[in-house]
Amino acid sequence: MADEENLTVNEELIPKPRHKGKHDKPKPWDDESIDHWKIEKFDPSWNQSGLLEVSSFSTLFPQYREKYLQECWPNVKGALKEHGIACELNLVEGSMTVSTTMKTRDPYIIVKARDLIKLLSRSVPAPQAVKILNDEMQCDIIKIGNMVRNKERFVKRRQYLVGPNSSTLKALEILTGCYILVQGNTVAAMGSFKGLKQARRVIEDCILNKMHPLHHIKILMLKRELAKNPALASENWDRFLPQFKKKNVKQKKVQSKEKKPYTPFPPPQPPSKIDQQLESGEYFLSDKKKMAKQWEEKQVKQAEKVAENKKKREEAFVPPEEPKTHNQDVSNVDKDDVTAMASSLKRKAKEFRKQKSIDKIDAEEFIAGPSKPSKKKSKSSR
Repeated sequence: MADEENLTVNEELIPKPRHKGKHDKPKPWDDESIDHWKIEKFDPSWNQSGLLEVSSFSTLFPQYREKYLQECWPNVKGALKEHGIACELNLVEGSMTVSTTMKTRDPYIIVKARDLIKLLSRSVPAPQAVKILNDEMQCDIIKIGNMVRNKERFVKRRQYLVGPNSSTLKALEILTGCYILVQGNTVAAMGSFKGLKQARRVIEDCILNKMHPLHHIKILMLKRELAKNPALASENWDRFLPQFKKKNVKQKKVQSKEKKPYTPFPPPQPPSKIDQQLESGEYFLSDKKKMAKQWEEKQVKQAEKVAENKKKREEAFVPPEEPKTHNQDVSNVDKDDVTAMASSLKRKAKEFRKQKSIDKIDAEEFIAGPSKPSKKKSKSSR
């Protein structure tokens, strides 16, 4: 008996081995043909009784959107009525309100309606904003106004995001598959979850000056090409992607003001108007003389102004200097060359005649002898 009791005690002390997968029985939803990530369209038969409580959301809109919202509100109201959502446009308070009704069957549609009025208040066109009611479409409103303190720097970086003729923004829309609208201090994006995640990263990196949107566009294009190759599906793509290093740009040094030496005494008080009049002696003049002095100063200023205006008017009648054309310059040069050539030719001809006259000297003229009387003298003697 004692041995049997010992055996039973030992069996109780020894833990029993646990069989893994004991409760892993096949479930009706564990089927390979079922796509668990697929978002099925809501069927009203799933919730025939409707909602027990009324849910409502409201948002404010800027004053410049008032006219557009008045025009497009019937279309928005009709789109929400299909899903059993009531909407109200309050122009006095400047707000839009959406709420569930007894006809509402989809419990998540009120969240979609809230996103719709948010997009409308952020200047998204009504035909585009209504697409948010589809189950496949999501939205994200990115606040970029508080990321940069300097206003000029913020405007410059926001322009980087838009690009010339909105080319950068269009490229981002194509690569991410999202609708992106930059408006004021926010960026509204509509698309799939994956595309919204990529768009948010690009926008935040651009505003925070981490990476230029063009570099992100290059990376997204390479990723799209790599995704087409099934052999690279399970590999790391970092070796294929470009590495952009941030260049160190020299910044302007802030000119620090030289600190003046500390003195415990306050600065001297500037002289008042009465003190200045006392120094110049104007304080002791009579009212008549003061008026005469003011009138003289006024006349001097008026004369200076008249002379200045006259000079400005006369400037309009001064003929402008005619620009010298290339042909005129060439003709002047040619004329100078011709005159110089003519003078040199005259000088050479003169020297040549002089030399010729020296060569033709007759030696008999220098020899003493009876000179032959000229015909003129003979005529005169007769």
